[in-house]
Amino acid sequence: MTQDEIIEMARQAGFIDADWNIRIVLPHLEAFAKLVAQREREKFIDMLRMAHDSYALASDPGQLKERGTR
Repeated sequence: MTQDEIIEMARQAGFIDADWNIRIVLPHLEAFAKLVAQREREKFIDMLRMAHDSYALASDPGQLKERGTR
């Protein structure tokens, strides 16, 4: 995310207004945005792994029997 995108989202969320000094707040907003982005990537990766595992099991039903789920 660019600084402009972070600033605009912060404004939309009500974190900053015309009275705030953006130079003081921006480093904290950037750190927060990085944390949020990392968490979203982790959740997406987990979703992909679950989808992959489901597809792999569906593609080879023998794996279900081997796992004792049949």
